[in-house]
Amino acid sequence: MHHQATGTFEVKLAPQKADNPQAEAAGLGRMSLDKQFHGDLEATSQGEMLSVLDREKGSGGYVAMERITGTLQGREGSFVLQHDATMNRGAAKMDITVVPDTGTGQLTGISGSMTIRIEAGKHFYDFEYTLEPAAS
Repeated sequence: MHHQATGTFEVKLAPQKADNPQAEAAGLGRMSLDKQFHGDLEATSQGEMLSVLDREKGSGGYVAMERITGTLQGREGSFVLQHDATMNRGAAKMDITVVPDTGTGQLTGISGSMTIRIEAGKHFYDFEYTLEPAAS
């Protein structure tokens, strides 16, 4: 059965140093993620992002992994989201999906995708997901 969850979230990004010479030579941005979700998803998340940006041209991209822990429409547990996003001269494309088999607790068997939008500086999420029926 398909479900939809909506709400808002706050995000804190903290720059991280490269931890080896190869990563430093790549010149990529590295950030830790710390989020607080509200609405149908009452949860926190922590994760890590790698990014590159050309501000002059308005192009860039990022990849990230984040573990979300909390309550999704009354079901408690955790799952991991994988982000893949690019911006081509201001035109954004973003894909955020649940990593298979990362659901725990009452969220075991979860799959789905999330979209993010920013309006007047506020972050919103729309999360479409399915849950496999619990095994007897």
